[in-house]
Amino acid sequence: MASPKVQSPTGPAQKQKLSRELVLTKALEVVDAEGLEALTMRRLGQELGRDPMSLYRYAENRAALLDGVTELVLNELTIHPDDPDWKAQLRRIAHDLRSLALQHPNVVPLLVTRPLSTPLGLRPLGTLRPLEQILSLLIGAGFSPSDALHVYRAYYGFLYGHILNELQEFVVDPEENEVLLRLGLHRLPAKEFPRLRALAPALADYEGSTELDQGLSILLSGLEAQLSLQDAGPTG
Repeated sequence: MASPKVQSPTGPAQKQKLSRELVLTKALEVVDAEGLEALTMRRLGQELGRDPMSLYRYAENRAALLDGVTELVLNELTIHPDDPDWKAQLRRIAHDLRSLALQHPNVVPLLVTRPLSTPLGLRPLGTLRPLEQILSLLIGAGFSPSDALHVYRAYYGFLYGHILNELQEFVVDPEENEVLLRLGLHRLPAKEFPRLRALAPALADYEGSTELDQGLSILLSGLEAQLSLQDAGPTG
């Protein structure tokens, strides 16, 4: 007697069980592909094949969804607050954050501007952990708590400024080989902006990682000098 045939499933694959991680991961995919404006509960429900109402269990509104996406990205940032080489640690964090920004450029506005609209204590815990960890790193290095906060602000101000500058679109005509035209500097009056026009080749030859390292060297050298003065104490 012939054994019965085993039928292979022909219907759609079983839906993956919903979880906060799955919802946020899909939300990040939408943002990466189409930008922040494309992310709505309705659109996310379509992407997941679920009723949008079922998603409110994992994010109470769109604002919470955006906060969750921010946390998801920042969770990829590894910080070792006990590292005795605080300068190397800050340099590595900066390059890692730059890499995350380049991977998820549409999320950068969430990282840079969204926190400004939310009081510190009301921000998602995942967005505050880098602050707590870097403060621990700096205080462990010898900075006073208040100085550590100033350093953090200067560090992130520089870092976000660099990231925004690197991501901005400054090419007028990418098909034009002439540097002045490509950067739009031909529009500047030669007599009023001689230095900017002369720097056209250097402006065009922009390499983000190198520029970041140069800026970090300036910043970290100044911070190291400040820390040395603090350790020396009064001399009078």
